[in-house]
Amino acid sequence: MNYKKQINKANQLVMSGNLIEAEKLLGKILNSNPKDMLSLYLLGYIAMKNDDPRRALQCFERGIRFNPDFDKLWYNRGVVLQTLKQHEDAIGSFERAIRLNPNNVEALNNLGIVQQEIYRYNDAIETYDRLLAIRPTYDKALGNKGYILFLIGRFDEALDCFNKLIDLNPEYNYALGLMSSVMQYGCIWSDYERIATLIAEGVMAGKRVSKSLPLMSISDSAAEHLLCAQIFAEAKYPSALTKLWRGDPYQHPKIRIAYVSPDLREHPVAHLLAGVLEYHDKSRFEIVGFSLVKTETRCSMQERLAASFDRFLDVQQKGSREIAEMIRAMEIDIVVDLAGYTQDSRTDIFAYRPAPVQVNYLGYPGTLGVEYMDYILADSVVIPGSDQEYYREKVVHLPGSYLPADATLKIAEQTPLREAFGLPAEGFVFCSFNHAYKINPTIFDVWMRILKRCPGSVLWLMKLNDTAEPNLRKEAEARGVDPARLIFATRLLKIEDHLARYRLADLFLDTIPYNAHTTACDALFVGLPVLTCPGKAFPGRVAASLLRAIGLTELITASFTDYENVAVRLAHDPSLLTDLKQKLKANRETYPLFKTEEFCRNLEYAYTVMWERTQRGAAPTSFQVIRA
Repeated sequence: MNYKKQINKANQLVMSGNLIEAEKLLGKILNSNPKDMLSLYLLGYIAMKNDDPRRALQCFERGIRFNPDFDKLWYNRGVVLQTLKQHEDAIGSFERAIRLNPNNVEALNNLGIVQQEIYRYNDAIETYDRLLAIRPTYDKALGNKGYILFLIGRFDEALDCFNKLIDLNPEYNYALGLMSSVMQYGCIWSDYERIATLIAEGVMAGKRVSKSLPLMSISDSAAEHLLCAQIFAEAKYPSALTKLWRGDPYQHPKIRIAYVSPDLREHPVAHLLAGVLEYHDKSRFEIVGFSLVKTETRCSMQERLAASFDRFLDVQQKGSREIAEMIRAMEIDIVVDLAGYTQDSRTDIFAYRPAPVQVNYLGYPGTLGVEYMDYILADSVVIPGSDQEYYREKVVHLPGSYLPADATLKIAEQTPLREAFGLPAEGFVFCSFNHAYKINPTIFDVWMRILKRCPGSVLWLMKLNDTAEPNLRKEAEARGVDPARLIFATRLLKIEDHLARYRLADLFLDTIPYNAHTTACDALFVGLPVLTCPGKAFPGRVAASLLRAIGLTELITASFTDYENVAVRLAHDPSLLTDLKQKLKANRETYPLFKTEEFCRNLEYAYTVMWERTQRGAAPTSFQVIRA
């Protein structure tokens, strides 16, 4: 068989998925011609398909040595380096491919992705503009550019990108969800209901219309959350070909636990968990932190976290498989994913099954929809027993609330004046320091009715972007409420100053279907009552979980009508509100919410049960932890 027939046959074998036979044939070709460019290219492709990026890199680099002007080799070298998180080298490879072939749109697209991954957003936008000038109908570039514009708060431009994208390709993966996110963050509600309906219908039809996190703020269905997570995971994070842990339990004097997160820094997840980490019993547990995001300078929170771990590892520059291999090499017994499907997470680490026990906890309020996560830590409010069918993980019910609270948080002693934050000296202050994406037309309608029924009151919100604020003011005016009654708080540098200003509010109004989580916990910690109306899925039941754990179940309402009436009654009855605040203060001493050490002991009990089951070869199972 001559060379041309051999290489064509090898290519056909690769395309048909017969990689073993293709590799054998390509080996024969290279024995005769060690410099053959196409054979090295195909061998590198096979190695990538076999989840062996380092071997793929060797193939592509060997091909480049003999054929330095073949742009596809440089492009694929860049893809492998991108996988290995060697960002600068990846950028160099893509740029070389583009110099060799200025019309290589795949190289331009991946160059933009890498620039985005290292937060060079303006460079990425310029790269996508270059690509779109070459091929205006390249939908991936439109989608990626729109996402970056969303990340940097240029919501109108992002919306324009996604509108063009959907006109060009109505079936583009997750386009509707991306559009919905822009609308939610910018409080752009003109087409809100139609888009939300299209997303719900698409999810139930098994389509990739939205990633699961954006869905949570528009859908109150645990069934939809599960299906959406499964659709996303099957495409993005399937179980890896290589399973690093093969089933043999480890024999250590201490149980080794690794927490993996991009948020081991100044972030709500870190604030919630810091106290618990400090209380871990180091005589029984060895605790390791894997930080997926590195900040320019280590902040006080990172210093605190680093001191609480036995080992604190910065792994941002490592590929997901490499991190998984580290977890396996360290013989970690239990690995805890603190991020789920949130920004900068690395779910693919867990797809390699690097540890005997893998746990979904805290950073993402729902199922990951994959078989390789064994447990989800929850409580009986956020995941009632009747809802366990909507979770791929086995559900572990912690006593009290699943949400940890750091009782060591400091609050500034001095309470600022209302005027310092633009609040009126007199009048009732309703507060909701949630992200803008949690505010929707339905809950905003309720809030505006409350303001109308409470003359002189104001609604104190968090200023998060320059689009949402004017849009919310317009929405208030459209509902007959003076826009000046919406007051927007800017961010404060110190958490203790932020907490202190909660004292200026009278009542915290929760959002539905995605509740306040950390913000509700903060409010209760300071002594500010939180009013909620529980939803039907995990994200909408967190505030109720917190209120139950602090003994204020009277603030858990059964409907929006009840929610509205309770808010109005508290605004009109100062003595009733005072009694609630006094009860909240007293309950801190007896209820579990702010008992951080007790929470840690319960968490350790849960870990121990998981570990013991693995030690005796038993499968994961749902169970309940009895309060310590």
